[in-house]
Amino acid sequence: MIEAEVLVEAKDWKKIIRNPKRQISNILNKFPNNFKFFYKKVYISVLLTNNKQIKLLNYKFRKKNKGTDILSFPNFTEKELKKNLKNKKIYLGDIAISYEEFSKKNKKDLPNGFIKIFIHGFLHLLKFDHKSNKDFERMNAIENKIFQKVKG
Repeated sequence: MIEAEVLVEAKDWKKIIRNPKRQISNILNKFPNNFKFFYKKVYISVLLTNNKQIKLLNYKFRKKNKGTDILSFPNFTEKELKKNLKNKKIYLGDIAISYEEFSKKNKKDLPNGFIKIFIHGFLHLLKFDHKSNKDFERMNAIENKIFQKVKG
C-alpha cells in the first residue's frame, strides 16, 4: 500500500486537479500489482508547486539554475532501496511538480499529462533513470505499461 502526503503550494493546480490527494491516491491504487508493495506501508510526499520554487529546488539539489516540470528526490540509493524493501515501512522520497512547466508541456491533455508525469516521478523514486538510450527505452516502456493500467 502506498500513501502520499500532498502539499499544494501553487493555487493554479486547483484549475487542473480539484482534490490532488484523492487524484494521486486513485493513480497509486490503479498501479500494476508489482508496484503496489503489498503487506508494506510505503510513503511518498508530493509537492505541487510553481516554477519559482522548483527552480530554487533544482539549483539547490542539482546545481541547475532553471525551471523544470518535475523533480524526484529518492530517499535511498539503489543498493539501500533493495535492502529497505524488506522493511514493513518505507519512505521512498519526494516528488515536486511545477504548475507552469507542467502545463506548458501538457496543454493539450492536462489530466493524462498529470498521470504520466506523476508515474515518471514515482519511477525515479524507485531508481529508474533515463541517462542512456537503453535506460530511457526501459523506463518509457514501464511508464507506458503503468499508464495503460491506470487509464484502464
